[in-house]
Amino acid sequence: MPPETDEFRDIVEGDWAGGHIAGKRPSAEEMTRALQVMMTRQCVYSHTPNIGRSYDLVRAYPTFFERYFGSLGYRLVVSPRDQMVALAVPTEGPRYDGLFERLRKDETVVLLALRLIWEEALRAHEAGDAGVVDATTDDLVDRIAGVAQAAPPEEARLLDILRGFARHGAVRLGERDRVRRVTPVTILPGIGILVPDSYVKELILWAGAPAALPSGAATIATEAPGDEPNV
Repeated sequence: MPPETDEFRDIVEGDWAGGHIAGKRPSAEEMTRALQVMMTRQCVYSHTPNIGRSYDLVRAYPTFFERYFGSLGYRLVVSPRDQMVALAVPTEGPRYDGLFERLRKDETVVLLALRLIWEEALRAHEAGDAGVVDATTDDLVDRIAGVAQAAPPEEARLLDILRGFARHGAVRLGERDRVRRVTPVTILPGIGILVPDSYVKELILWAGAPAALPSGAATIATEAPGDEPNV
């Protein structure tokens, strides 16, 4: 029996010595849910809705989750400051799991624009609590025009892209202002997991010359590959 299976059982049965959670010990269903949430969301926060105690379980039993996801080739990131737990996808070496989101160019450019706005706010000490940065879709459009030197996605397409990134913990969308035709966008610290520092310059070069995609770039995990080349 794999050691992670033994550890799973020990946690559920209350025999785990590597940590504990306040209140009722987790059920097998809660532990399975936490594993699935991490795989599908990638960046999870204390305020992420509809995930039960998944965030608290990862924080309470980090050794178990580190070993479990480590056996799959992922690195668990725990950031108490940002109230975030996340899976970092290694960028070096071959991959055999197919767990990469295959992004189109417009999706990649939006992701890059989010990363740049977030980084600039951090450098200017303008980020809010837990590393969040407030922006709008207008800010994104301006940044995309400067980075890609091309027309940004239409509003409906841009919102669709942002909703996809929201599922991975990169952003949180506010209510659209129908008069100004602008939507508030809260950029979350998970953007730093999805777009590591090592790829920012490479992505900027690629955005201006899309003849070939970079070898790594955004490391978004998903349940199945898409139809476009990896970013």
